[in-house]
Amino acid sequence: MADQSITLDDAELDVLERIRQQQGLSSIEQVGEWLLKSGVRKSARGITGRGRALYQVERKPK
Repeated sequence: MADQSITLDDAELDVLERIRQQQGLSSIEQVGEWLLKSGVRKSARGITGRGRALYQVERKPK
């Protein structure tokens, strides 16, 4: 998966830090991944009516 960099201000970092502590995650990067997966799961549940597991797919070299 490609890395994406974003710039956050102090207030945004504070919110992410609180989420990190609440969820017991070890880094801000994990918080971003957790938030993204949570949003995708919620959307999928709204569309399909049930939850779906998400797994990272590794690309094979050509």
